[in-house]
Amino acid sequence: MVERRTVAPDVAGSTPVTHPTAGRVRRILDERGTLVFPGVYDTLSAKIAERAGFPLAFISGYAVSATLIGEPDMGLLTQTEIVERARQICGAVTIPIVVDADTGYGNALNVVRTVRGLLDAGAAGCFLEDQAWPKRCGHLRDKQVIAGEAWLQKIRAAVDTRGDRDFFIVARTDALAAVGLEEALARVEAARGAGADATFVEAPRSLDDLREIGRRAPRPTVANMVEQGRTPMLGRSELSALGFDLILYPVAGLYASAQALTAVYERLHDTGTTRGADRPIAFDRFNELIGVDETRALAARFEEPPGQGRRST
Repeated sequence: MVERRTVAPDVAGSTPVTHPTAGRVRRILDERGTLVFPGVYDTLSAKIAERAGFPLAFISGYAVSATLIGEPDMGLLTQTEIVERARQICGAVTIPIVVDADTGYGNALNVVRTVRGLLDAGAAGCFLEDQAWPKRCGHLRDKQVIAGEAWLQKIRAAVDTRGDRDFFIVARTDALAAVGLEEALARVEAARGAGADATFVEAPRSLDDLREIGRRAPRPTVANMVEQGRTPMLGRSELSALGFDLILYPVAGLYASAQALTAVYERLHDTGTTRGADRPIAFDRFNELIGVDETRALAARFEEPPGQGRRST
């Protein structure tokens, strides 16, 4: 069942507070203003995002579900799988990585375990949503949300588990589609008062929705730009003017990769060659991207001088 009760803020007025424990992401926002950043799903896509100059990236649950287990974003990806993917990606790049933690994979106790795992993995933060499990992609139909107070308990659990460590918590609600805009706005207001660092009303369906969210949701707030999704696609300057601070493109890289792979594989299958296909990345440039020279230099530090190896007897 969908909870239709409006959630009142648990702090009078719930004046937005900048939490010092959200340091890395907060500093980027302070330095750059409205920030556009991409979704990534493996170490290669994260390296490419970093090389392109993005100061921040987001591990998309939709993209990881598609690439790791080959399944849709409908509650099939597990907590251990997303934490392990976060560990791999955070270890491969130097930019902060925020992770899609879905619903926290259970109740408030599961949120505690999820946040602990992401902190250990080196993540800079997470998104935590209020969907009922099994969740589904925010731009799919038939979403349901849990009771508002149950979600706030998850937010509080995440904040408590973070403690004084650098971890940026984004409170995401899907209540706009499941209940309505007023409930969605009440929920993010309450979540900000409960200690979340940013707010995210998922899947606005119109420019009017975006205007209202940008005007009323506690800042910083997220705009989620999904190609061919439910939300109108606007540019950075337009969204900034509406009041959005974090502009996420969660699946742009995934869709581009899938399109490129489809084209080259179909050509190889149909013609027996890749000649005539779109020009791929150069061999040397790809080796530079994955750090071949650095790895060779590291290996050379530990190689034995010629003729110095021991003979077996």
